[in-house]
Amino acid sequence: MMRLDRFLSETTPLTRSLAKRALKNGEVTLNGEPIKQSATQIDTDNDVVVLNGERLALVGLRYIMLHKPVDVECNARRGLYQRAIDLIDLPKADRLQPVGRLDVDTTGLLLLTDDGQWSHRVTSPRHRCAKVYIAELAEPVEGAAAEWAIGQVAEGIMLDGEETPTQPATLRFLSPSQAELTITEGRYHQVKRMFAALGNHVNSLHRSSIGYLALDANLAPGEWRELTADEIALF
Repeated sequence: MMRLDRFLSETTPLTRSLAKRALKNGEVTLNGEPIKQSATQIDTDNDVVVLNGERLALVGLRYIMLHKPVDVECNARRGLYQRAIDLIDLPKADRLQPVGRLDVDTTGLLLLTDDGQWSHRVTSPRHRCAKVYIAELAEPVEGAAAEWAIGQVAEGIMLDGEETPTQPATLRFLSPSQAELTITEGRYHQVKRMFAALGNHVNSLHRSSIGYLALDANLAPGEWRELTADEIALF
């Protein structure tokens, strides 16, 4: 059961005050009958609510995969850059929250959802969900230097300003200037800071997967799709 004015605000762009105004103006029917009482309790599963000829229904939980481009931020508030949720063409997209964050200049797999428990399972350090990043490096790394870096990452790196080293991670070089780093944490700017601690600089960064879920190769930067039931069940 739910108050009618709240139901209207949950299923349309209307605020509670605008929902009450629509009711007073006779724009809403309940089970075919005009209704103006905002406090009316409705059965959201069985009652039929129509606003200006359009039947309304509650939005269920959504799970989104976005190929995040550069110059897109994960903040809820509007800032200098376009927000990730602005790319999602769904009702009530502003309710979607990024599952973890990517820096504004980092591209790749970004998950968004309005399911807080699911999001926690993905991001909680206790679950040690692996995240894979591809880094383009300013300085090429080869031979003994590459072996040394791989060993340092496997042991854990003490980052500037931190009191504990990073959790053991996996580093492999795809080329002298391109590295794949797999981490299970989410510290502030962690990947960039790890390479900085190794004496290098990340020119560009791309997240390719989270856990067993890889970025859909069919999604161009800025494109998105809903996760399948099987993909949701991975976490």
